[in-house]
Amino acid sequence: MIRIGLTGWGDHPSLYDPEAQASRLESYSSYFPIVECDSSFYAILPEKNYVNWIKETPENFQFIIKAYQGLTGHLRGRTAFKNIGEMFDAFRKSIDPMLRSGKCAMILFQYPPWFNCSGKNIDKLRYTKQKMSGIPVALEFRNPSWFSEGMKEKTLKFAEREGWIYTVCDEPQTETGSIPIVPAAWGDRVLVRMHGRNKAGWQNHGPNRRKLRCLYRYNRAELEEWKSRLINLEKKADNVYVLFNNDSGGDAADNGRQMIRLLGVSYPGLAQKQLDLFEP
Repeated sequence: MIRIGLTGWGDHPSLYDPEAQASRLESYSSYFPIVECDSSFYAILPEKNYVNWIKETPENFQFIIKAYQGLTGHLRGRTAFKNIGEMFDAFRKSIDPMLRSGKCAMILFQYPPWFNCSGKNIDKLRYTKQKMSGIPVALEFRNPSWFSEGMKEKTLKFAEREGWIYTVCDEPQTETGSIPIVPAAWGDRVLVRMHGRNKAGWQNHGPNRRKLRCLYRYNRAELEEWKSRLINLEKKADNVYVLFNNDSGGDAADNGRQMIRLLGVSYPGLAQKQLDLFEP
């Protein structure tokens, strides 16, 4: 099954009726069956947050939880925790309600651009997998060395052998900070993240970098190209989770709905009256 969703539910104005009583998450879940929770990347959240989100969504709705940035090295060691083990324990405790609810599709570990292919970092991946034992975890790289000549197949075999869910990325192609499209998949599920193709924005490190980084709208031809890839990925993995992250200009929601129509898929449990709002 191919499930389409977006990264976060708060920044997609085209989905919300300002006069409606429903929360943004409730409105969002009438359009899409999955969502990435990205606030968990910036802080280890209180358990009550997850409890509330579980209550606001349909029974078959699923979350992809983005792992806390301290666990992936984005903080470069700056943390209030005594050690990395304590940090992992706190994160696992915080997401416990989501795990018990059955609504957690996976935890996404997205590593920073400086996380290169090295023995030290492979050990970190093994440690992470150990600390997250029993939980489905997805792996996303940003450093191209993992897919350099002679390393791509080794990287994929390692990820499959270690039990990671692979993340296929569509993103601007730069010398550093991005990886190529590698449509690999295995096992029960695969994750696809659509970051857009705004090369200038992707490389921007100024004060507006977050607004520009994923400012992009996929055109019909690009979505058709991805439709074929998604259908092929579904032949390799039972469940394909697709997240549009090109939300800087409100394009993710429109592209996500376009992809649903192109694939001709429907999701039980979503409000039919909302689905009828899709543009022809």
